[in-house]
Amino acid sequence: MEDEYSNEEQPVKKSNNRLLGVGLALLLVIAAFFSGMQIGSSNVSEDLQLDANLLSIFTTSSKAASDANLNEFWRVWNVLEDKFVTSTSTDLLTTEEKLQGAIGGLVGSYEDPYTVYLPPEDAEYFEENISGNFSGVGMEVGMRQGLITVIAPLPDSPAERAGVLAGDVVAKIDDQPTDKMTIDDAVKLIRGEQGTEVKLSVYREGEFEFRDITIVRDVITIPTLSTATENGTFIITLHNFNALSENMMAGALKDYEASGYDKLVLDLRGNPGGFLNSAVAIASYFLPPGKVVVREYFGDDIEEQVYRTEDNQVGQFDANHFVVLIDGGSASASEIVAGALSEHGVATTIGENTFGKGSVQELVSLPSGASVKVTVARWLTPDGVSFSEGGLEPNVLITRTPQQVMDDEDPQMAAALEWLSGNHDIGEVALLESLETRLK
Repeated sequence: MEDEYSNEEQPVKKSNNRLLGVGLALLLVIAAFFSGMQIGSSNVSEDLQLDANLLSIFTTSSKAASDANLNEFWRVWNVLEDKFVTSTSTDLLTTEEKLQGAIGGLVGSYEDPYTVYLPPEDAEYFEENISGNFSGVGMEVGMRQGLITVIAPLPDSPAERAGVLAGDVVAKIDDQPTDKMTIDDAVKLIRGEQGTEVKLSVYREGEFEFRDITIVRDVITIPTLSTATENGTFIITLHNFNALSENMMAGALKDYEASGYDKLVLDLRGNPGGFLNSAVAIASYFLPPGKVVVREYFGDDIEEQVYRTEDNQVGQFDANHFVVLIDGGSASASEIVAGALSEHGVATTIGENTFGKGSVQELVSLPSGASVKVTVARWLTPDGVSFSEGGLEPNVLITRTPQQVMDDEDPQMAAALEWLSGNHDIGEVALLESLETRLK
């Protein structure tokens, strides 16, 4: 979520830390959507910029470092110092740059796309993104199988108007290959001044050639919620979980009750997430108080944090009369809500597997001005299912091809209306056995 739009998480039971949301935190538009992010401070007391402190950095005591043998590191350091000759006219790296590279390599060895080292310049840029308003293209990106992948373009954004679709793999940004980029690197290149252009080369499933898409950056207007009715069904489309979502959802549900309809669709497709508090509050409208919405798992040796519904239920819902639509653009908070409503048996999920953003990051500031963004926990559904890998499976699988999206054809919404009409013999793969068990 980078920029796309400014979503700062409200505090949620973390002393001295500030959660910044549950979303991917990498939208490319105007501020921080850094979901699942926390702001913290470091225990490192050395100034990383001074040569004299190099050894102390690598010998700082910790539960792991005290057992590490760093002789090999220093041998390689000395070999490079003594023997390396540059093959270009490029100036040799400074000691500080070498150290930053070594730290970056250490962080990269964890092979987590959301755990990254940010040198001082990048850390400053990152902090600006969290606090300010910026222009961009209006889409969220994440890492899937090591590839920079579009989670979803925002409705009526420059990215959507240019033809970007959820699931597009970004192979190049202005002719720069992305295969070795972090998400933050990609976001930094895609965002930019209003009125300027960025060219993306994308791979789209089912196509045999890369597609070049030129997007004119603009200030992004972030939609929150819209409603509609069709075939006796009330439809609520929630675009993100921001500070306005909770109240807007309450208003939409009042309109639903006043409509006299008894069939409801909550469309979370293309919703990249947002605030954890918003996700818990919205789930509370559909569930009795005290029900588990999501579990925050910190590892086997630490007690998990459980988030439960508040006493805000607005009515009785069941899986025959309530459908939640999901797809590969549903991430983070969307996955939390969809998983909770499905597992508690109050809704049927229809569509495709969600994106799979089920981790929480903490931003740790270092004395040098650098930062480390590190994954500290994972989200689990009420039944303890992780959706970090592969996302959540819908109860009823209905695919929607890129061509259908461009032609404005919507077989997933059509399937939802069929389900609510009583026709449950739908879906390419329907998990009917488990679903029937929940409905009894």
